[in-house]
Amino acid sequence: MIPLISGLSAVAGRYDGFVLDLWGVIHDGVVAYPGVAETLTALRAAGKRTIMLSNAPRRATALIEQLTRLGIGRDLYDEVLSSGEAVHLDLERRSDPIFAALGSKLYHLGPERDRNVYESLPYRSVDLESADFVLNTGPVEVTETVADYQAVLDRALARRLPMVCANPDHVVIRQGKRITCAGAIADRYADMGGQVVQRGKPDPAIYEVALAALGIADRTRVCAVGDALHTDVRGARAGGIDAVLVTGGIHADELGIKWGETADPARLAELARHHGETPVAALPKFIW
Repeated sequence: MIPLISGLSAVAGRYDGFVLDLWGVIHDGVVAYPGVAETLTALRAAGKRTIMLSNAPRRATALIEQLTRLGIGRDLYDEVLSSGEAVHLDLERRSDPIFAALGSKLYHLGPERDRNVYESLPYRSVDLESADFVLNTGPVEVTETVADYQAVLDRALARRLPMVCANPDHVVIRQGKRITCAGAIADRYADMGGQVVQRGKPDPAIYEVALAALGIADRTRVCAVGDALHTDVRGARAGGIDAVLVTGGIHADELGIKWGETADPARLAELARHHGETPVAALPKFIW
């Protein structure tokens, strides 16, 4: 059985640093969860280093601004890294062969707020028929699903355009509602035979960057905290670190609970077996 703990203090002594997911752990996309600031303060007081690691399709500066608006002060955490930042760096450096082969004209499949992934770089946003590749940052409207983009995917595939996905997540929970993310669109395109490259969790490469930023060489002294088995826990394992699952996030419906409620141990164990991922512990919410 996966140990159920009431707060991070139960395991904090094993670790010197924590890799923290944002959506589903720190906030729900609109407001910060109760107790988050106090928990970050307690981690700080205990001498733990922290990095916010998010599959958000925008740059780290945008995440810092969002956290500040939500009442999470910049003094409460050490570093920030996003999948959007990782894509921005690859688009800039073009050292990866896949990125080196991309042209300079992109079709942005996504909302305007995600333009900072590429707008300071020498790329031009054009229509789909003129594009060299698709930059996928997710649906424009929160009510849209993968089906709303099928026509775009059909046209992109007909032109054999590669797709860069800046958020591997399939869904997030926004104030209790499931919202489709870029990863679901990317998976549909890959299933159709399209070429897709993604950055972010669970890709172990992003954990290399995160661990370097934390400055903790011993991976056994680092723990991830996230709400998704298929990204946060799987990614942590691939990156060589432990993970604690917050059960009140993306898996709450599957576990038959609401945010802050304790999961049934047997049901949690079955969910973990289904995903093939086992965290070192689980807690109902991000709390000390």
